[in-house]
Amino acid sequence: MSDSLNYCVMVNSSFNDGLVIRELDGSRKDMALFIQLPYIIHKHHKQWLPPIWEDEWKVFDAEKNSAFEHCDTILLLAERSGQVVGRIMGIINHSYNQKQNEQSARFCFMECYEDRQVFNALLSTIEHWAKEKGMNEVVGPIGFSDKDPQGFLIEGFDDPVTVMITNHSYPYMADLMAERQYTKKIDLVQYRFDLPYPLPAIYHKIAERVLLKGYKAVEFTKTKDIRPWVSPVFNLINASFQKIYGFSALTDEEAHEFSNRFLPILNPKFVKLVLDAEDKLVAFVIGMPDMSKGLKAVGGRLFPFGFIRVLWAMKKAKQLNLMLGGIEESKRNLGLDSLLAVKLIDSAANAGFKVLDSHLVMESNVKTRAEYERIGAVVYKKYRIFHSAI
Repeated sequence: MSDSLNYCVMVNSSFNDGLVIRELDGSRKDMALFIQLPYIIHKHHKQWLPPIWEDEWKVFDAEKNSAFEHCDTILLLAERSGQVVGRIMGIINHSYNQKQNEQSARFCFMECYEDRQVFNALLSTIEHWAKEKGMNEVVGPIGFSDKDPQGFLIEGFDDPVTVMITNHSYPYMADLMAERQYTKKIDLVQYRFDLPYPLPAIYHKIAERVLLKGYKAVEFTKTKDIRPWVSPVFNLINASFQKIYGFSALTDEEAHEFSNRFLPILNPKFVKLVLDAEDKLVAFVIGMPDMSKGLKAVGGRLFPFGFIRVLWAMKKAKQLNLMLGGIEESKRNLGLDSLLAVKLIDSAANAGFKVLDSHLVMESNVKTRAEYERIGAVVYKKYRIFHSAI
């Protein structure tokens, strides 16, 4: 924390101008205030994508989100003259800290207007809470894992968000972080590219070699046929995502919650698996038709009738968003990525998609970035996770 900012703000602190930072009292009313604030702040923000309202109630509910079980958490509201003007969540992920030998606290889901005092008071309260818990660093924005929205946007403000679990923060959020002398922990980039169809011939040649070695591609037409593969997919995620910053292995319960959240809206045509000769899952990729236009039209509310607009938007979408993918570490550099690419892009082209979106890629992940750039992808957004000693 900057020495020039003498904040030592504790929970339930008050300020002379009527600003109060307080912890949620556990009531449904307070939770509603916390959840609805981004929809108010970004009401006229054309590039912002509203999160799914119903999902937000599950994310912040300790009884419905099992990630709370292995984390210390705090939810804070900033109020001035009776009006909510900011929010923030603090997380201490004990399993991640133990594995990484860190003493870090995370802040996430931070929202406020362009108000330096509110911003500083919220972040300072998290810093104080973290120090009280024995932590020596604050990192963020990053949630329970890398599956939650992470990073403040630092490039690409004029392009709309199309992937649900990315932020589209205003420029002042990153600027205020820099003012507090928080520095770069890691940057994440997002690619967009015209559908490269047909793929260069080399991809098909590599894919053919992979199949001749005994690997098999599995494709789907029905969602029910994906269900038996949910557990193997999450086991592979836990094994192959270990080097991704901020990732924490998902428990069986968390994997179940995550699959229940997204499986109903997946189009099975864009789920591709690769099995080895013993029918063991060794690679996968999941794409999802862009639903952003539908979510914007209904303000993020699926019920009672919003889901119809969202499903219609997905049916009419010309952009496919790459949501998840992984390859068993011992099987990398064997061409499995080429086999997945051929199968996915064939399905995307046959369905009439014109654009692919990469989702977030660590800036330091040179192999994945090289694959995207080889087929003409360009970075159109960049996000930054900040950190500071406390």
